[in-house]
Amino acid sequence: MMKDVIVIGGGAGGLAAAIEIHQAGKDVLLIEREEFLGGILNQCIHNGFGLEVFKEEYTGPEYANQFIDVFLQEKIDYLLDTTVIGLKKEGHIFTVETSNESQGIEFYQTQTVVVSTGSYERTRGQISIPGDRPYGVITAGSAQRYLNTDGLLVGKKVFILGSGDIGLIMARRMKLEGAEVLGVAEIMPHSNGLNRNIVQCLNDFDIPLYLSHTVTEIIADDHQRLSKIKVSKVDESFRVIKGSEKVFEVDTLLLSIGLIPDVTILDDLGVEIDKRTKSVKVNQAYETNIEGLFVCGNALQVHDLVDNVTLESKRAGQAVVRYLNKDKVKENHTLSLNPGTNLAYITPQRLDMGLEQENISLSFRSRKKMEKAVCKIYQNSQLIFEKKLFFVLPAEMETIQLPFKTIQDQGDLKVELEVKS
Repeated sequence: MMKDVIVIGGGAGGLAAAIEIHQAGKDVLLIEREEFLGGILNQCIHNGFGLEVFKEEYTGPEYANQFIDVFLQEKIDYLLDTTVIGLKKEGHIFTVETSNESQGIEFYQTQTVVVSTGSYERTRGQISIPGDRPYGVITAGSAQRYLNTDGLLVGKKVFILGSGDIGLIMARRMKLEGAEVLGVAEIMPHSNGLNRNIVQCLNDFDIPLYLSHTVTEIIADDHQRLSKIKVSKVDESFRVIKGSEKVFEVDTLLLSIGLIPDVTILDDLGVEIDKRTKSVKVNQAYETNIEGLFVCGNALQVHDLVDNVTLESKRAGQAVVRYLNKDKVKENHTLSLNPGTNLAYITPQRLDMGLEQENISLSFRSRKKMEKAVCKIYQNSQLIFEKKLFFVLPAEMETIQLPFKTIQDQGDLKVELEVKS
């Protein structure tokens, strides 16, 4: 079966991209590995979604339904409970191999692929916490699914490692369900969650936040169940400070220690990887170095707001339509876009000068907190653009619009973030 576009992933990003592409008259197939559309939003029953996109506040399922309803009305082809197990490209055609329990293995061909597979959680093994390996140590996202989807409370005396948004939200959720939440430890000197979640999920419930702290030992009881953890303070170099240990008696440790973009399906295609984002490098159209292969949403960079996932994926969908329409104004050549002072990363990582457009959306995260900052972009050692920013935090992604007309035809760009007094 041949399609104009295959979208992999049926969460907020995949739905938004598929709708955008289909409404432009292209033939789309969306493939989702779960039994339902909506992705991670289905287990996020708290509110706070939609303020940017809809100017209204929704829960996760309510937000997802806004797009699912439109998706179904558009009569876009889709497959549920179907996993993409292979992705190859020969010439200008991709072959997508899928596996489904009822249909077995199927093959689909397409001119264009959009990967919107989201992200996965870091585990204990990826940060090597010392100690025993008991029951009771799980990721915060798994605990969220058990509680919100399956109705299972994973513990009664809980500690959380990592102040990411899922961990903060689960601190409040567990408290509301009657569990005792003893605290949240964060190895960084600042929280990795949104300010509003610090206030609403910790401060409002008197849950302590231990900044510059981490779990240094996990202790099991005789039945191989979690019984205690040791939490220690770290210095500026993240070395444990001797004598700072605190012991907490707990039956559950939730890990909220970061998300990693899920792009493993691209491993065999030779896609360029950005070590900073742990995902692929793209141009301003969200296209990788493999022609016709686009990546958006949390599969590209971990967002803190689903609204931003949606907006980015809509832009990616529009870019796919331009690609299929062969909408280039001149011969292709690319310029690199490099993160400089105080920037953890920036996307896109390169600019395709054959894709003229009014503005280019640049997304980045700072390395430190700044009440006032200025973003400066240089090309050929000349300042070509600057923008003032306020209350810049590592936990919150910043997006600015760079006018295309300010960019010279030759010379890589460098982006700096400076503290403004």
